[in-house]
Amino acid sequence: MSTISATTAASQSTVPASTATVSSEGQDRFLKLLVTQLKNQDPLNPMDNAQITSQMAQISTVSGIDKLNATMQSMAASFNAGQSLQATSMIGRSVLATGSLIGLEGGSAVGGVELAAAADRVTVSIRDASGQLLRTLDLGAQDSGVLSFQWNGTTDSGASVAAGGYSFAVEAIQGGTKVEATTLSAGLVAGVTTGKSGVTLNVNGIGTLALSDVKRVM
Repeated sequence: MSTISATTAASQSTVPASTATVSSEGQDRFLKLLVTQLKNQDPLNPMDNAQITSQMAQISTVSGIDKLNATMQSMAASFNAGQSLQATSMIGRSVLATGSLIGLEGGSAVGGVELAAAADRVTVSIRDASGQLLRTLDLGAQDSGVLSFQWNGTTDSGASVAAGGYSFAVEAIQGGTKVEATTLSAGLVAGVTTGKSGVTLNVNGIGTLALSDVKRVM
């Protein structure tokens, strides 16, 4: 009689909704088949202990994998629930995320920069939709990491510009060498969505963001 494997026994079972039920039914079927095999084995050529032990080890392995999968699913569910709770607490707050747009409203606008290393001079250039330079902000020396800045909506000549969206770029210098600088847009978290891709934030002026895309909560 051919050797019964744990995989064969498991494949003969119907997949129910519960992982625990799948594991239990798989073990029951395997044990029934193993007992049947022992009862009908050739007396002149019986299964040896090593063969039986090997098959028992297979079902133990399958059972262990089922339990591990169930544990991982439970951990994933708990993690997603924690993310949802964390994201919900951000509704109504401003965040910084990768982007090069800055929104001016009520004579005030906020943007951000992420520096890969410290810089002895950081400069922000703000332009209108046609690319015309409106304002240059000197942020001075800054440490590495994320920093925010404000713009009052005036040009270098002191004139005020209309509310709306503008673009900006950043240049960072350390000892005459350029430092990698990533522009960050600011937006208000308006809502949270939970889906197959995980938890995402709906941010005004930026769009949909993953939690990992947020560089700072303000």
